[in-house]
Amino acid sequence: MTKRGVWILGMALFSLFFGAGNLILPPHLGLNSGAQWGWVFLGFGLSAVVIPMIGIFAHARLQGSIFDFGKKFSPGFSLVYSYLIYAIAIALPSPRTAAVTHEMAIEPYLGTGSLATSILYFGLVFVLAMNRTSLGNLIGKWLTPLILLALVLLIGSSLIWPAASPGPALLEHPLTAGILEGYQTFDAIGALVVGGVILVSLRLEQPQLDVRERFRAVATSGLMAGLFLLILYAGLIYSGAHMQGVVPADSSRTDLLTALSRHALGGTGGLVLSILIALACFTTAVGIVTGTADFIAERFGNSKRVFALATLTGCLLGVIMGQLPVDYIIAVAVPALMFIYPLTIVLILLNALPADWTPITVFRAVVVATLGFSIPDFLESIGMGLEGNALVEWIPLRKYHLAWLLPALLTYGLGRLLARRKQ
Repeated sequence: MTKRGVWILGMALFSLFFGAGNLILPPHLGLNSGAQWGWVFLGFGLSAVVIPMIGIFAHARLQGSIFDFGKKFSPGFSLVYSYLIYAIAIALPSPRTAAVTHEMAIEPYLGTGSLATSILYFGLVFVLAMNRTSLGNLIGKWLTPLILLALVLLIGSSLIWPAASPGPALLEHPLTAGILEGYQTFDAIGALVVGGVILVSLRLEQPQLDVRERFRAVATSGLMAGLFLLILYAGLIYSGAHMQGVVPADSSRTDLLTALSRHALGGTGGLVLSILIALACFTTAVGIVTGTADFIAERFGNSKRVFALATLTGCLLGVIMGQLPVDYIIAVAVPALMFIYPLTIVLILLNALPADWTPITVFRAVVVATLGFSIPDFLESIGMGLEGNALVEWIPLRKYHLAWLLPALLTYGLGRLLARRKQ
């Protein structure tokens, strides 16, 4: 594959990742982190960039679908996990892109209702998804440069003319706050979804590539997309940190981003922001809907009829859920993320490792440990906290909502040690 082709693929991958959450979450983190914005960036970059890009690498290595990430545990487990991931993706981040587009790019200028916005929005998503042979080229060659141009204008102006000096952090634990807010980007989940989209599109657009060439193209494009994301997140978080004292501390994510764009770009800020949001959100929605439809169609012999029906269903669900406010969708997503995100991270890491480093027994043990120790954080997210329970409070990193992390690492280490002794 030519360097130009890899560049376009990397741009397409970046654009499929960069959606509503990637735009509205970092500035708000910066606002609350103040002078500690660097720690927040480190945590956010870990969960919202490093892990997803490892997921793209794992996809390139497996050369399959999301189903391949869990089948080493068991085919039944993998099938349930895959459908759960796609259900979450279609029900939460995809509609959120429409809700953000309406609240920040349509309603302030046209005053139309969210239903009209969602119908037009997902109508266009449906058209592009059904013409998927040109998907990667259209997004990577045309839409992504527009997104990057708008981001450079917004962030560049904020860096040159910061609104104010950052004050003390309003977050108790900036590093872990950044990690957990990175969950809300859905990008670890997105890596499993859009990685499959990129692979399928690559096979359709360049069927002459062999497995090694596809691996190199996808892995390289993943590194490129990750680098762009890191740079942009640093800029957005830094810009948000310099809005302390300019906007109220309790400003919503969308209000803060609007204020930031107006400060940075003046009267043209609203227009630039509207274009940026519409394009960034749209490309992400296309990736989610197309990826979901790809997976379902694959389960039915790659039926074109099933693909069309799944695409239509995803778009209709997006229209319905897109009527909810952005902050409400984010709040609803928390319990689902606290349960499924740790498992997703672990599956990504296990599949990125060489196969002989993850024997089936070790693979299964780590997955079970992760699921088991994710339960306390999940229960707390739905209002069923276990405060006062001596056993739960004893779990390391429990207060940081990372109760699963050390048990998963210890299980992997012990499992590897026992596996070596058996050999």
